[in-house]
Amino acid sequence: MFTIDFSNHTDEVKEEWYDQIEKLLNFAKAQENIEEDAELSVTFVDKEEIQQINRDYRDKDKVTDVISFALEEDEPEIEGLDIPRVLGDIIICADVAKEQAAEYGHSFERELGFLSLHGFLHLLGYDHMNEADEKEMFGRQKSILDAYGLTRE
Repeated sequence: MFTIDFSNHTDEVKEEWYDQIEKLLNFAKAQENIEEDAELSVTFVDKEEIQQINRDYRDKDKVTDVISFALEEDEPEIEGLDIPRVLGDIIICADVAKEQAAEYGHSFERELGFLSLHGFLHLLGYDHMNEADEKEMFGRQKSILDAYGLTRE
């Protein structure tokens, strides 16, 4: 099973959009050949909260669109039960997502999907710290979004 725990600290994100994000991340999980049970969280915050998180955990005192905290846990079996793979946390700034959606000329929902997938790929180890890694990550991101059908409109 793939479990996504949603938390919304804003008034910007509608609960019905959680289903779309969940479907996209399930699709991405399959595209990335992750077969085992896994779980992660997606939290929607405002600019003030994401800046505080960015400052406190990344030493970057600025607003950003998405932050991911990978939390791979190789848990042993407990009483014969398999524990799901804990991927980590994705934190999305709803205010920035709304601004970027307007800037790029697509829907807020599309931007939330894009940022969710971007954060998910970070949890899987993709990064964009150098040109080669950026090309790989953004290429993979575009490939998954296109295959899913969530393209820029």
